[in-house]
Amino acid sequence: MRTSLQLREVTPDTFESAIGLRVRPDQEHLVSPVVKSLAEAYVHPGVAWPRLICDGDELVGFLMAFFEIDWTGKGTDFRSGLWRLNIAADRQGRGYGRFAVESVAAEIRRRGGTRLTVSWHPGTDGPEAFYLGLGFRPTGETSGGQTVGALELD
Repeated sequence: MRTSLQLREVTPDTFESAIGLRVRPDQEHLVSPVVKSLAEAYVHPGVAWPRLICDGDELVGFLMAFFEIDWTGKGTDFRSGLWRLNIAADRQGRGYGRFAVESVAAEIRRRGGTRLTVSWHPGTDGPEAFYLGLGFRPTGETSGGQTVGALELD
């Protein structure tokens, strides 16, 4: 992986660039826009972890992770994982998505976690092959009509 890849916080100076980031038009139905993620991060402080994916000084993507959410609402199943992943339309296929997932995995490990959860829209036009290729396995659950997958980090 290139050493120029890094995650950065969203700041007042990077906000406009962040909300201007767009996936390919055929993917827009698969992932919410960055502006929605930032609004969700605002109302879920301490849980949501929004970050810009940069290659040097160039913004190439956005991710938002979540940490220790009460998955079932029963206080017995707390999970961490990848909430959103948006790679710029003209920057896909260059390893930025893999870098994002690896970065979230590293942060979960740093916080003491051993499993990374993600969900994706099912179907041939969705990102299932990407996630399966990284080692995620479907859990048999769905969330909001999406397939839930997990990657063991041990």
